[in-house]
Amino acid sequence: MKDHVYRVNIESPVPVYVQLEQQIQNRIASGAAKPGDHLPSVRELSDQAGVNANTVSKVSRALLLMGLVHTRRGVGVTVTQDAPKLCRDRARNTAKEALRDAVAACVSSGVATQEVVKIVSKCVEGKGDARDN
Repeated sequence: MKDHVYRVNIESPVPVYVQLEQQIQNRIASGAAKPGDHLPSVRELSDQAGVNANTVSKVSRALLLMGLVHTRRGVGVTVTQDAPKLCRDRARNTAKEALRDAVAACVSSGVATQEVVKIVSKCVEGKGDARDN
């Protein structure tokens, strides 16, 4: 997992620590980072992302509390066995909430149910832009 380059967008309204957390969780959920893989050290990740080491420590603590990583002296921070499922479940729940909100906004704006289904299908299939007619 050390070969991946982590980046943050300081212009984003999303806090830097959340951006790093999400990148790590996405790599775990996608299988790019597997159980037992090592995360970069605090110093490596802070240098790479151009952020304060305290920010990276905050990310490490959050991932530890979520059960996604464990820390062992002399070994470093590694991905837990349960992390892929936990990350996929979290991603699925986030997507459901966002989709539920988007569908509710469409329906309350008078968009027909069939049109909402068509829009969602296009997004899932990666065909075109959801804004297409």
